[in-house]
Amino acid sequence: MTTKATVDLVYFNAGGGHRAAAQALEAVIRTQRRPWTVRLVNLTQVLDPQGLFRKLTGFDPEDLYNKRLQRGWTLGLAHELKLLQAGIRLAHPTLVRTLQQHWLRTEPDLVVSLVPNFNRALYDSVASALPGVPFVTVMTDLADHPPRFWIEAGQRQHLVCGTPQALAQARAAGYAPPQLHLTSGMILRPDFYAPPAVDRDAERRRLGLDGHGPVGVVLFGGHGSRAMLGIARRLADRPLILMCGHNRELAQRLREMPAAAPRVVVEFTPDVAHWMRLGDYFVGKPGPGSVSEAVHCGLPVVVTLNRWTMPQERYNAQWVREQGVGVVHRSFATVREAVDEVVARLPALQAAVRRIDNRAVFEVPEILHDVMAGAQVLRRACAAAPSTAVSETLSAA
Repeated sequence: MTTKATVDLVYFNAGGGHRAAAQALEAVIRTQRRPWTVRLVNLTQVLDPQGLFRKLTGFDPEDLYNKRLQRGWTLGLAHELKLLQAGIRLAHPTLVRTLQQHWLRTEPDLVVSLVPNFNRALYDSVASALPGVPFVTVMTDLADHPPRFWIEAGQRQHLVCGTPQALAQARAAGYAPPQLHLTSGMILRPDFYAPPAVDRDAERRRLGLDGHGPVGVVLFGGHGSRAMLGIARRLADRPLILMCGHNRELAQRLREMPAAAPRVVVEFTPDVAHWMRLGDYFVGKPGPGSVSEAVHCGLPVVVTLNRWTMPQERYNAQWVREQGVGVVHRSFATVREAVDEVVARLPALQAAVRRIDNRAVFEVPEILHDVMAGAQVLRRACAAAPSTAVSETLSAA
């Protein structure tokens, strides 16, 4: 493209993975020197620019979700998700009007959603406010949790899927082949592809982790989880790297726990890749980001699947089984048995992990380029077409 295009990446802070994906894309686009102006758009701030929710409640909408993840209060989220989606449907006209005003004011050339649940309102607002401007949803989950989570039926948007399962779901929802784009996995931060900054063996020796058997990396997202206390207790004789994110209280409690093997407690760090590379296997919830990060770093995974597993993450456990990259247990009460199984099968599991080559963060910018190029061709065709056909042609973009 010859002129500099403006690309808006829409995210919110629930869970942290949506923002991380947007930041990763922005970084790669910048590194690739594409002629685009990339803007990160916080959907919460667009819909509530005055921060009225925070003024009324004392916290942001995402904070409640993140606090529940931190405390492990995930039972019942499937029912709450239905209530949330019902509320979004009721508020649809208001959401669309607010978003229309935003797009008319900011005039992007491409809108990319990295969030679930709001894509009907996002698409409708872009299509009505800026006809001909393409809209793309990039799924940051391995699969959809239908209906109306990631994939909105009956829309002419583009959809980027990270697995064949998600692609099949989109086809079943009526998406045509030109609207669908398959990548090799989930978006990871570019530093996961950079060469290691330190020698792995030397760093493990420095931390006292070497010579005590395979090292486990325990991670439950950016806010940690109380489940890590039970895991650390049951794996007291295993060397562990315990990553607590922003949860300082959890980190302190883990440091105070007795252990028969060395362990390293890590608070929030932007360099998750560094710590992942020091481990031999991963223990955590089946989040799409953390599982994909672990697999990319060569770590077989131990995850659970039960009533407390968030509905949108349940397929991820199935994916672990299908790909043969780890073990799935019903509860972390049996984490010791799960880790023993992984350690016993470590060479075979590591070989399965190495077969997965995820390059999604580099593939998505090329997809976005093609989408914008296609939209530009359509606009040129519309400029030469009779005026009665213009709106119909643009809507097909």
